[in-house]
Amino acid sequence: MREQAGIKQIVGSIDEATKVLEEGGELYEMAREESDEDSIAEAWGQLQRCDGLVGKLEFRRMLSGAHDDRGAILSVNAGAGGVDSQDWAEMLLRMYMRWGERHGMKVTVLSYNEGEQAGIRGAEIELRGEYAYGYLRSEIGVHRLVRISPFDAQARRQTGFASVMVMPDLGEEDIEIELDRTEIREDTYRSSGKGGQHVNKTDSAVRLTHLPTGIVVACQAERSQHKNRATAERMLKARLWAVEEQKREEKRAALAGDKKAIEWGSQIRSYVIHPYRQVTDHRTGLKVSNVDAVLDGEFDSFIESFLLQHGAPSGSGADVDADAEDATT
Repeated sequence: MREQAGIKQIVGSIDEATKVLEEGGELYEMAREESDEDSIAEAWGQLQRCDGLVGKLEFRRMLSGAHDDRGAILSVNAGAGGVDSQDWAEMLLRMYMRWGERHGMKVTVLSYNEGEQAGIRGAEIELRGEYAYGYLRSEIGVHRLVRISPFDAQARRQTGFASVMVMPDLGEEDIEIELDRTEIREDTYRSSGKGGQHVNKTDSAVRLTHLPTGIVVACQAERSQHKNRATAERMLKARLWAVEEQKREEKRAALAGDKKAIEWGSQIRSYVIHPYRQVTDHRTGLKVSNVDAVLDGEFDSFIESFLLQHGAPSGSGADVDADAEDATT
C-alpha cells in the first residue's frame, strides 16, 4: 500500500507537468498568432512552472533507494574537542530536530546522554515522515565547528567535532534483519537527562548489546519498558542494516576500482563562526554564509546538492553478488 501510494503520487506529478506543458504550449501558439504580448508572457510563466515541476521530479528520482521513503533514526556523538565537541553535538542535535519540525515530521528523542559540563556525549532521535531517510542519508559523516569557545576563559578559537549516523527505520514488518535473542544482552536502568520526571521514576529504559558485533543501543523515550524494548530492537535492526550496507559499499568500491577510502571519520562539512561565517560542504563544494539559518534547520540546499551530485544509492546486496560474478567471469 505504501509503494502504491508513492507510485500514484509520482504519476500524478507527471500528469500535472504534462498538462501544464500542453496548456502553456497551446497558449503560446495562439498568443504568437495574434501577437498578444500579455498572453505570451502568461504562456512563458506556464512553461517555467512546468520546468519547475520537472525539476522536482528529477530531484525525486534521486530518492529511489530501497529505503529512502522510510523514517530515519539519527544519532549524534561528540568527538575530539572535549566540552566544545559535546556542546557542538547538542547544537547539531537541535539542528536536525528543527529540520524535522520544519518539514512536518514527528521527532522523538530515543536516548540522551548528557555531558558532564555542557552539551551531550551522544543522543538518538527518530524522525517519522515521508523520505526522512532519503534526505538525511546525506548527513552521514563528521561535522566540524570552528568558533571562539564559550568555555575558554581566554576566549581562544576552538575546533569541535561530532559524528552523525543515519539509518532507515526498517519497522516491525521488515524481515531483512533477523535478531537472534541468544546473541543479545538486555539491561534495564532508570532514565536520566531530558524527558520529563515520569520516565525517571522506574527502571523503564532499555539497553541492548549485540554480542557478535558489540553494537549497543538504548531507548528511554517511554515510561513503558515494553515500548522502550520494542523501539530499541528497531534501533538495533537499523544499526545492523547499516553495518551490512557499509560492507556492501566497500565491496562495490573494490569492484569499481575506487581508491577513495570509505571511512567513518571522513569530514563532510565545516561550520565556521570565527574568524568568518560560512558553512562549507567538502563533498559538493557548496558554501552558505548564513550560518545561523543552517543551525536553525535550514540546510535543504546541502541535501539537494548532495543528492543531485551523488544520485540514488546503489542497489541491494544481491546486486553486488551479481556484479561480483560478472567481474569474476
